Amino acid sequence: MSSISIIGLGNMASALADRALAGGNAVEIIGRDPAKANELAAALRGATVGTAGTAPAGDIVILAVPYASAAAVVSEYGDALHGKVIVDISNPITADSKGFVTPEGSSGAQEIAKAAPAGAHVVKAFNTLFSNVLAAGSAEGRLLDVFIAGDDAQAKARVSAFIESLGLRPMDTGQLPMARALENAALLQLGLVAHSIKHTNFFLGVNILS
Repeated sequence: MSSISIIGLGNMASALADRALAGGNAVEIIGRDPAKANELAAALRGATVGTAGTAPAGDIVILAVPYASAAAVVSEYGDALHGKVIVDISNPITADSKGFVTPEGSSGAQEIAKAAPAGAHVVKAFNTLFSNVLAAGSAEGRLLDVFIAGDDAQAKARVSAFIESLGLRPMDTGQLPMARALENAALLQLGLVAHSIKHTNFFLGVNILS
């Protein structure tokens, strides 16, 4: 099993932490509000609480924060993230859900990687799952697919093993520039929510035909 630090206290952080604990992983919760961090850890029953700005205990550090603050958080931790696998779950989508705030041709994950110290490896994952679906863990008995992208094969293998411990199915899409395609998939989901499905109780997955 893995040692996980989750930076963030929102719905995705809670869902990831809950499933990670159920999968036998060690989980550390980190947030700027110590009271909220302790409250979340107590509700989860088994998570520890870290201190914002100090070196995360986990080998895998999940950035469960909005994209607008993700790169700044990575910069703040600096060399404390050396040797860590950094998992970016964010979507750098504009407020009107019509495009991206990232530079043309780049992705949120690539911009976060620029802020990461040497020796840290960024992996994109979980950005196409809504928190309520992630918390449920499956859809009508079917495993949820978690699309990942990253440049380091070993880092992706570690993230894939973690995903499997959650009872989910990792789907490797390639190197980190593929994160832009995954972020476009999230934009597609928001379009479906706004114009046809009207709720978030769905997920994008792959049916492999025999």
